[in-house]
Amino acid sequence: MKLLREKLRDSPALARALPFALFVLLTALQGSFGEASRYWLYLAKTVLGAGMIWAIRPAIVEMRWQISWPAVAVGVAVIAVWVGLDGFYPPLKWSGTPKMWNPHSQFGAGSTLAWFFVVVRILGSTFVVPPLEEVFFRSFIYRSLADREFEKVPLGQFLWMPFLVTSLAFGLQHREWLPGILCGFAYQGLVIGKNRLCDAITAHAITNFLLGLWVAGRGAWQFW
Repeated sequence: MKLLREKLRDSPALARALPFALFVLLTALQGSFGEASRYWLYLAKTVLGAGMIWAIRPAIVEMRWQISWPAVAVGVAVIAVWVGLDGFYPPLKWSGTPKMWNPHSQFGAGSTLAWFFVVVRILGSTFVVPPLEEVFFRSFIYRSLADREFEKVPLGQFLWMPFLVTSLAFGLQHREWLPGILCGFAYQGLVIGKNRLCDAITAHAITNFLLGLWVAGRGAWQFW
């Protein structure tokens, strides 16, 4: 781990891209080793993601949390749009109809293991996914599209092409592509408006936490 942290400190691009790439790789493998592996691999990638965040933290000064009213407002607004638009646009279907991520159907309704994975999903999407994705998309990709030496580009600089491309890329990685794109606009707007990344991380965390509560409370597993 010490060697990895040293290498990540020496490469700003690697520090921002590698954790996200590993997270995406494990996401792609979910379900490849039986239906139950979808849940166990989510646990594994959450633990790995948390470890990677700890490793890259010294190398990425903008990766920190900060509560602000704009961040809270955007986080709540995004979840309202995400849920409210459901059914009003065609979802992306890369390879047929995706199976819902519902641990109650896999491990037994109300079982301890089912609720364990619900909690894992909420914690992972709240505390691990936002830092990894915001650092990758809005600290690295957005600025890299403007300049290969991306650290020279201020976080608060508005650039049309990176703004559109980054938000589209962020949105299209979700089955709910339309709210995903709008979400990308909102989070990027926070970064530009505040000239810092932390507000977008906080807003993203609030959105994911509220979505997790909505899914678990109402059985709206289609969002997972």
